[in-house]
Amino acid sequence: MRVLPGAPHNHAMPTLDWLNRDAAFRTADQVPYRLLQAVSTHGDGDPRNLLVQGDNLEALKALLPLYRAQVKCIFIDPPYNTKSAFEHYDDNLEHSQWLSMMLPRLQLLREFLRPDGSIWVTIDDNEGHYLKVLMDEVFGRAAFITSIAWQKTLTRRNDATGVSAAHDHVLVYGPRGGETPFKRQGADAKQRATYTNRDNDPRGDWLAIPFHAPNLRPNLTYPISTPGGRELMPPPGRCWSTTPELFAGLLADNRIYFGRNGNGMAQRKKFWSESAGTVVPWSWWPYEEVGENREATREAKELAENSQASPFSTPKPERLLSRVLDLATNPNDLILDSFLGSGTSAAVAHKMGRRWIGIEMGDHAVTHCLPRLEKVLAGEPGGISAAVGWQGGGGFRFMRLGEPVFSADGRIHASVGFDALAAFVWQQETRQAYLPPAPGALPGTPLIGVFEGVAICLLYNGILGDRRPEGGNVLTLAVLQALKTLAPHAGPRVVYGEACRLGAARLAAEGITFRQIPYELAAR
Repeated sequence: MRVLPGAPHNHAMPTLDWLNRDAAFRTADQVPYRLLQAVSTHGDGDPRNLLVQGDNLEALKALLPLYRAQVKCIFIDPPYNTKSAFEHYDDNLEHSQWLSMMLPRLQLLREFLRPDGSIWVTIDDNEGHYLKVLMDEVFGRAAFITSIAWQKTLTRRNDATGVSAAHDHVLVYGPRGGETPFKRQGADAKQRATYTNRDNDPRGDWLAIPFHAPNLRPNLTYPISTPGGRELMPPPGRCWSTTPELFAGLLADNRIYFGRNGNGMAQRKKFWSESAGTVVPWSWWPYEEVGENREATREAKELAENSQASPFSTPKPERLLSRVLDLATNPNDLILDSFLGSGTSAAVAHKMGRRWIGIEMGDHAVTHCLPRLEKVLAGEPGGISAAVGWQGGGGFRFMRLGEPVFSADGRIHASVGFDALAAFVWQQETRQAYLPPAPGALPGTPLIGVFEGVAICLLYNGILGDRRPEGGNVLTLAVLQALKTLAPHAGPRVVYGEACRLGAARLAAEGITFRQIPYELAAR
């Protein structure tokens, strides 16, 4: 690890260096924009939930105009680079190739997050510590929240070399420099049992919290007299957690405990009645609470019954995803998983009333994810279904990546027809998914839809019946008159076309904003 003079973000921050690093930082910008093509609808066809088949780097680039800064929680379970992933993944990449694969995907994922959003990434020791430094660089070190240790197995492997691995990491990043955006966690029976009432306080059970804190602050370093007559000072290198005035108030309210003999170290009472039955989440997630690999494998096998698809070898249990979404999201928040795998995150998000986007490559988007999510709609009882009262319902759309919009030289690709380009224009102009026909559209005319009172028009591919510039693809007086006749609209218009022959004054008088294609379209 070294400081690179050309490192993005913070030049003084230590960064990783690897073969083709500089090229990896340019990869995301070079990914071509592709169109999203609707394949089928399932359940009620809810357009807020999308299963997308295709390379996740290209799919993220296609989705970004629609969902930039709208995702509350990203969860990804990328290949671990350990020769152990599902057969459709290349999980035996060289280290530098793995980093070059992850970097542009993380860069694009960063753009999807809301200001209060978070990203959770599972990984093991093989690449986990390199991934931590890489994510520091992409998201900012100030955005790092924690590395959770998830107990993935409850048995030791006696054939392991050195030490049998019992956990994976879950790297968590949130708002840069802001407060942790997570809810408190519901306390279980074991946590509830830590609250007792050793002095018969009428307010009920309480937990003893040390009254001292790290660091040395003069205004928080003072003597405390115990009921038994002993004088206390903070332990070496520490100070008290409040000022003398606040301590006097806590003492008067019987919120300081000195042990049964009245001469012990000062402790502060935290009452169960004031905790609302919740606790602050911590970074150790044992299998009893969130499941482990064997539980996930059983879930996958049950879902694969009566299916020709073989189950994933390393799925994640639904309870693990449920914990993540419970802490980081609320109902109707948008969840994104660009390494969908067997579909666990989308299934859990659906059962918990969250909106979701899942991206998966290859045939197993169809052989694994699609049937699993159809079973969720039908009310399958596995995983967290009983815990959340899931009985089925809702829907989603299945999408595939279409052709690139632009060729290598920046021109509109020759295979892109009017309808395909209209979809891209709508997405770019409105930042919303194109669900043909768009509101206010007049099929067979340049009017592809009306958004917030603005008519969006496209002059392309001879939509007016004449491929000559003066006959339809260039905004002339004659084309303007035809446009007003075929698609009357009382408000402003945005018109995309190859060129414009009208002056600025005429455009302003007509309420028209003209955008030249492909240049302004590509730039947007």
